[in-house]
Amino acid sequence: MLSLSFSPAFAQRKSCEELKAEIEAKLEAKGVKNYTLKIVAPEEVKDETVVGSCDGGTKRIAYKRN
Repeated sequence: MLSLSFSPAFAQRKSCEELKAEIEAKLEAKGVKNYTLKIVAPEEVKDETVVGSCDGGTKRIAYKRN
């Protein structure tokens, strides 16, 4: 199970690309392989897990194992 936690207030101050890069670094540090991270609008999240919120809460960072 993926367990990443971010403070919403802190995450909203970061750009989506910056937050995505931080999440990727944490996943790689944990040895996670074969995954996809996407920056999407909330309504575009399908079968992914939301692991972050950015752009003032208007975008989500979605994670999916490949």
